[in-house]
Amino acid sequence: MRVVIAEDLALLRDGLIRLLEAFGFEVVAAVDNGPSLLRALTGHRPDVAVVDVRLPPTFTDEGLRAALEARRTLPGLPVLVLSQHVEQLYARELLSDSSGGIGYLLKDRVSDVAQFVDAVKRVAAGGTALDPDVVAQLLTRHAREEPVLRLTPREREVLELMAEGRSNAAIAAKLFITEKAIGKHTANIFTKLDLPQSEDDNRRVLAVLKYLNA
Repeated sequence: MRVVIAEDLALLRDGLIRLLEAFGFEVVAAVDNGPSLLRALTGHRPDVAVVDVRLPPTFTDEGLRAALEARRTLPGLPVLVLSQHVEQLYARELLSDSSGGIGYLLKDRVSDVAQFVDAVKRVAAGGTALDPDVVAQLLTRHAREEPVLRLTPREREVLELMAEGRSNAAIAAKLFITEKAIGKHTANIFTKLDLPQSEDDNRRVLAVLKYLNA
C-alpha cells in the first residue's frame, strides 16, 4: 500500500515513516510543506495520504488545503488528517467532501500503534476513521439543533461509535448489548435523521456525518 506523508516536524515525520514501513506500507514521499504535498499527491497518486493540517509556510491550513485540492484532481483520494487539537472548522471542511476514505485523528493517537495503523488501512480502503474527541465535539455542537435532539442518549452513543467507523458487532461489544439491539438503534437513528438506510457501514457513516456537517 503506497503512502504519502506530510508532517513538518522531522522527528514525527521520520517516526511515521518507520512505523508505516514496519507494517508493510510503502512510503513513496514524505514532505514538510503544502506545495510539496500537492505535487507528491498528484504525482504519486498514493493509496492513502497521512497529512498534518498545519504546514509551512504559514502554519494555518496548508496541509488540508493541499489534500482537498488533490482530491479535486483525484476524486476519492483517501486522506487521513492529523491535528494537534480538535479544530472543528477543518473537520467540517474535510467531512463535507464525502467521496473516498476520510479520517481525522489527533496526533497523540499515533502513540497507539495498532489504532493508528488500523485507521490508515481503514481510510485507504475507503472507510472512515474519526477521533472520538472530534466526533464528540461535532455532536455537541449540534446538540441543541434538530433533528439530533430527537435521539435518545443510547442512540447518540451508537451514532458516535458509528461515526468512528465501528461495525454493529463492534458497537454491541463496546456497549455490552446484543447486535440485534444495535440494529434496532441504527434503524431508529436513520429514521429520526431522515437518512436512507444502507447495508454499507462506510456509506452510512459518511451520510450521518455529512448531515451533521450541513
